[in-house]
Amino acid sequence: MQSPLHGYTVVDLSSGIAGGYCTKLLADGGARIIKVEPPEGDPLRRWSASGAQVDAVAGGPLFSFLAGGKHSVVADPAVDADLAVVEGLLANADAVVTSDGSRLAGVEALSAPAILARHPHLVVTSITPFGLDGPWSGRPATEFTLQAWSGGALGIGRGEQHRAPAHVGGQVGDWLAGAYASALTLAARVGGGAQLVDVSMLEAQIVGLTYYPVTYFEMLGRPWRTERRPTVPGVAQAADGLVALGCGTAQQWWDLCSMSGHQEWIDEESTLTITEQANLHAEELFEWLRHEQVDDIRDLASAFRIPNAPVGNGENVTKMDHFVERGSFTRNPRDGFVQPTHPYRLHGVALREPEAAPRLGQHTADYRAAAGSTTAPSPAEPNPLPFAGMRVLDMTTFWAGPSCTHILAMLGADVIHLESTPRPDGTRLIAGIPATEPQWWEQSPIFSGLNTNKKSVTLDFQTEQGRNLLRRLIATCDVVVENFTPRVIDQIGLNFEQIRELRPDVVMVRMPGFGLDGPWRDNPAFAYIIEDASGLSWLTGYPDRTPYEPYSVGDPNAGIHALNALLLALEHRRRTGEGVLVEAAMVDAALNIAAEQVIEYSAHGVLLQRAGNRGPAAAPQNIYQADGIDEFGRDDTWVAIAVATDAQWAALRAALGSPEWALDPQLSSAAGRHAQHDAIDEHLSDWCRTRSADQIVETLWPAGVPVAKVLQPHRQTEIPQLAHRGFFEAVDHPVNATAPHSTMPARFSRQPLHRASAPLLGEHNAEVLGQLGLTADEIAGLEADGVIGTEPAMGGRKKAST
Repeated sequence: MQSPLHGYTVVDLSSGIAGGYCTKLLADGGARIIKVEPPEGDPLRRWSASGAQVDAVAGGPLFSFLAGGKHSVVADPAVDADLAVVEGLLANADAVVTSDGSRLAGVEALSAPAILARHPHLVVTSITPFGLDGPWSGRPATEFTLQAWSGGALGIGRGEQHRAPAHVGGQVGDWLAGAYASALTLAARVGGGAQLVDVSMLEAQIVGLTYYPVTYFEMLGRPWRTERRPTVPGVAQAADGLVALGCGTAQQWWDLCSMSGHQEWIDEESTLTITEQANLHAEELFEWLRHEQVDDIRDLASAFRIPNAPVGNGENVTKMDHFVERGSFTRNPRDGFVQPTHPYRLHGVALREPEAAPRLGQHTADYRAAAGSTTAPSPAEPNPLPFAGMRVLDMTTFWAGPSCTHILAMLGADVIHLESTPRPDGTRLIAGIPATEPQWWEQSPIFSGLNTNKKSVTLDFQTEQGRNLLRRLIATCDVVVENFTPRVIDQIGLNFEQIRELRPDVVMVRMPGFGLDGPWRDNPAFAYIIEDASGLSWLTGYPDRTPYEPYSVGDPNAGIHALNALLLALEHRRRTGEGVLVEAAMVDAALNIAAEQVIEYSAHGVLLQRAGNRGPAAAPQNIYQADGIDEFGRDDTWVAIAVATDAQWAALRAALGSPEWALDPQLSSAAGRHAQHDAIDEHLSDWCRTRSADQIVETLWPAGVPVAKVLQPHRQTEIPQLAHRGFFEAVDHPVNATAPHSTMPARFSRQPLHRASAPLLGEHNAEVLGQLGLTADEIAGLEADGVIGTEPAMGGRKKAST
């Protein structure tokens, strides 16, 4: 069986994790990836997060994981004959992926716009820190400083107010950018024609590490969080190790109170949020957990349906029973270390099995010999709405599922968001306003941010009438996406085989937290539990305390990986006419972007540890306090500085005025700077503390030093680069005031992406049910019986009053 992208050729001119992961996902789908490298190779070949020695020609373990099955061609950008070979590769390819980071990226003829101008048949995907144009284009940045600019370093309140904000560890922003680049490359391919996919890594971090903070602030007049507070319980110390527990709903908090023997904490009339109530009792909760065994806590939590997980890291995650039973890890075919399997499963469709990564230049001679012949197709007119004409039934809730279908809706699909009045989308219920307000359920900034361009239909499929109508609706849909726990779909009789009886060529995307099988199959899973189990939490925070949960990346990461899988499934259907079941488990996607921990431990025996705001990619790298009072009246203003190269160190030293301490010759090398990080931090802290954040940025950035203000997430609209790119669009709403909404981290055109506001609950009942042939009287009868409706019925099905 051929893989979905068999025959699809991608020239990979990128370097680093983002480009490497983008093209790995395309390679997994069956594409032929021709990786073009300068004579010294991709810098990632020489990389090891633990500092272990690696073979620069073969490539270290992370390179081996990301480059499996690719072809390597060496081209010297200073040699015309080599550039001619690259030109031939481009002429015969279907797509090209570019990024900063190698000498090839500095050749004007190999810039993304120049490539597209010469080869209009290509999809050209560019991955850069800020995008290809605009006031910040070309400025120095690292994944760490981008987190600061994005608001991701402050997240949604992660950390503690008495110490510096803590970034999310593991270079997650680079992995996210790669996943978005892959999905949007495939989306542009569907659109056809000359397409420039201009991916901004900053914007990828905004959508992946923050929770619609601008829309929240503009709609409600206040930020989501004003203080840094650790999640309670979050990752807690038990008697024999770490355990993760979470409360995403009021019911889960009440159940946790009962589980811990403190029913007196339950206050159903409280005006405090769940987080605020939990914080009131944090010390007592943590004291109780310290005396309990991890397995006992998890068994009890599972019985109460409270999200829970062990806390994974590079050493223990491969041994967890669920991942062992599901075969979530495999051996690298060349080097033998352990690595994650695919981030999703397409049942009955062949994804490419892991293959050996190429040695530097391994395929150069083959492609030189083939140079000269050109088979490029004639370019077509691109479609800026590539999914126009496709109908999607969106049976998802909260963040992960809706974030997948939202991109489909922004790019033209007819997305029907299915809810019920007893169980509306969970994000409607975290509106941030009292339930006493009129139409409070229509005023959730989170729901608004995730669901523009969609239609809303309410069907109570706990009733026979609702199930029958749901089946009729499914028959009209190309795609069905759901993220219930697996038992729910089984109970209502709508698994893939049953849905395929209604629509033989349907693509069904199932997004359970932990997968469709395995001992954790039916465990409830929220983003933070996925982060804990996969290892994403492990590298976040300080070494002197339990990890902080990122509390952000688990959901959108699952959504963008599900979109990648869906697009592969649609390509398989286009070629064969067959329907496809996609299993896009949240935890499988998380294991892949946390892969480096497992790889480093397996290959080198080193367990990567959290180190506050330091990291292996730069030295110095930290968050330093600046002079200034923040908007909340606190002495709490910070900047992020990261020196990733020796040249950047020289630039920093000069910008500081070449003080004597910085002239130490040992600091001229990365190894020397890592060794003396404490001393460097002390000097930089003193220098920053007497200057405002703006002064620090204005001194260091023009000099070529990656630097950023640690931005409050709701201040993202103050970034001029985002305004230039039109990343935020104003959205009108029938209930709420007009507010800016984020789009996605790349654009194919300047056409607005938000063409309609998020729907009111049940707004499109009459339209969609009428298309199924129901009369106005029948629709009115359904509303009278409470099968459909336009208001929440939280106590159960609500029949209309007569």
